[in-house]
Amino acid sequence: MSTIATTSASTASGTASGPSGGRRPTARSRERFNWPATLVLLVCSLAVLVPLLVTINMSLKSDAQAVEGEAFALPSPLTFQAFVDAWQLTNFPRALAVSGFVTLLAVVGEIVISSLAAYAIVRNWDRRLFRWSFFYLLAAMFIPFPVVALPQVQLTGIIHLDTPLGVAILHIVFALAFNTMLFTAFLRAIPMSLEESMRVDGATTWQVYWRLIFPLLGPMAATVGIFAFLGSWNDFMMPSLIISDPTLQTLPVLQNMFQTQFNNSYNIAFASYLMAMAPAIIVYLLAQRWVISGLTQGAVK
Repeated sequence: MSTIATTSASTASGTASGPSGGRRPTARSRERFNWPATLVLLVCSLAVLVPLLVTINMSLKSDAQAVEGEAFALPSPLTFQAFVDAWQLTNFPRALAVSGFVTLLAVVGEIVISSLAAYAIVRNWDRRLFRWSFFYLLAAMFIPFPVVALPQVQLTGIIHLDTPLGVAILHIVFALAFNTMLFTAFLRAIPMSLEESMRVDGATTWQVYWRLIFPLLGPMAATVGIFAFLGSWNDFMMPSLIISDPTLQTLPVLQNMFQTQFNNSYNIAFASYLMAMAPAIIVYLLAQRWVISGLTQGAVK
């Protein structure tokens, strides 16, 4: 009787005992597998991986093979000459240095300035000036860059900021609203008791921020940093409008030549795209866990 009862209980729970006494999934537990979601995830993955594989495949072909336009045909022979040509045509070292300069300033500036603004707003929320400043920043999120593009071009030209430095400053300014909102949500979860204990020991506001608050903002700072990196590194519109010297253009702007002058050089164009994408892909793969951690911690008070 006890054996029959044990068998009935295991069947009712959706599992059955195997030959070794362990549990194996039955038809009921297998039905819980979400096939539609898996299929959607597979299709989305292929939509990203297939173009990437085509890009890699085309960049390894010779000029003669690239002209044929067979994207899925394997390169024969395999050659890296397209990377050499792309390196020379775009003056890749100089363009890489300019893009790196703009991106580095944008990342550091967005993290520091946005976190300082959020800290001031959160700790002075009861004051009307700081509260309305936050609402003002949120309202700025609804103003797209093309609306203010012409005034920005004129202003940067007048004050001689039509340079990569001016582009970095504009990246910081236009991302201030969104980044401040992220830091504000994260800072609300940090208790005031931690600051009060430091102030009792005689710490100033700057010491509290740099020694206590800023280290605690690590996950959100990584989130803001990766967003700033991707947005600044891949930006085409702002550098093309602001930077007046063609020799100081960023990589996305210089790669526009492959859509006009070298229409048939698909292998060189794809090789240049891969070299430009590599830093962004590497940074995102290394920092993706920080991005997820920062967003989830900032979403819960």
